[in-house]
Amino acid sequence: MINTQDLHIEEEIRPLFDFTYNSYSGAEVKDILTKTLSSKEAIFRRQELLKGFIANREILRDYSYYRFNLAEIYEFLETIFVGSVSTRNMRLKFMFSDKEREKKRGKLILLVRLFYAINTDYLSKIDTSVFPATYAAELEELKKFFASFDLERYETAFNKNKFNTKHMVELMLIITQKIGNGESAAFWKRWFLFEAYLSVSTGITTYGFVFPVFDDAQFSLAEFYHPVLKKPVKNDITARHNVILLTGPNMSGKSTLLKAVSICVYLAHAGLAVPAARAAMPFFSTISVAINLTDSIVSGYSHFMSEIITLKNVLLEAKNDSKCFAVFDELFRGTNIEDALEISTATIKGLTHFPNSLFFISTHLHQLKDMEEIKTNKINTCYIECNLADNIPAFTYKLKEGWSDLKLGRILFEKEDLNRLLAR
Repeated sequence: MINTQDLHIEEEIRPLFDFTYNSYSGAEVKDILTKTLSSKEAIFRRQELLKGFIANREILRDYSYYRFNLAEIYEFLETIFVGSVSTRNMRLKFMFSDKEREKKRGKLILLVRLFYAINTDYLSKIDTSVFPATYAAELEELKKFFASFDLERYETAFNKNKFNTKHMVELMLIITQKIGNGESAAFWKRWFLFEAYLSVSTGITTYGFVFPVFDDAQFSLAEFYHPVLKKPVKNDITARHNVILLTGPNMSGKSTLLKAVSICVYLAHAGLAVPAARAAMPFFSTISVAINLTDSIVSGYSHFMSEIITLKNVLLEAKNDSKCFAVFDELFRGTNIEDALEISTATIKGLTHFPNSLFFISTHLHQLKDMEEIKTNKINTCYIECNLADNIPAFTYKLKEGWSDLKLGRILFEKEDLNRLLAR
């Protein structure tokens, strides 16, 4: 089970990795970013593949072309009807139709020059030995496709102004053959995926993300942060127990911190690098992040019922021996404080019975600190620091071990002079 819509991966995180030049490669980036992988082995394979691109960074650093050129070439090849192409027909068209000849000539020159530049400046220089063998073979297939066009010969003809009808017929026959036998479709898929991996690796190096280590015995993030923030505060966290309770006043940054942890977990399980200095975690088969639960008019669920259903789904997975990573922001805030305290206590106690899973819970219920599990350190407790100076809150957004009893509601209420405004 993967429940991560509250992380806004496509809207907020994808732009950090999308440096593509066309919508087709962009769609592959989206596919990479919006799907987690099913095993540690699959994650390692993707990590090694991306590390191969990073190792070739100097060669691929300036990879670029005019996106309109690619769109024009792709559309040109997609509109060729293979059954209508023959040497005789093409010669006649080019001989008796100046318009047809010049139209095709422009497209073919564009195709050869783009393919020649991509192959000569980038693909031919890549060190394939640093990639996993399966992907190195894919790169070799890309190179073979480009080589089969004899690109240098036609590039030379262009430069000497000797590109003629014979060359055009030759190229059209090559193209139609590749379309007919499926080579062209396979090429585009390989090329768009190549660009997607290159784009993702560019994001990793641009922002200095690190590849996590997968270790069933630990969960630890060093200097992690939310990657969308312009000036993020970096924090460290190590899970000593399977339940981590987070406190702190309103506006201290609890939700943002929970999102930052969750983004690290999510990206790690997509086989990508994460916004942290170091990261180690188990492989989780279930990832559930409940941060922005709201009333649902469509389903008829209230906020509280949404919380109940989300918790139930996580527990069903955990009871099925799944390793679960779950986040509950302000658990049970959708009900009255008496109910919330009672069922929060029962929930937290119950979650300790699933030691193979990891649960992050933020709360405003200060009475929970009287739980025996908290007093005996069977549950991790941490808080986000906020200092008061002359009744003015100063938010540091730093994560500390322990518990916060700081309440800002009354302070902010009075600071805004609401007592006077409400008086008769």
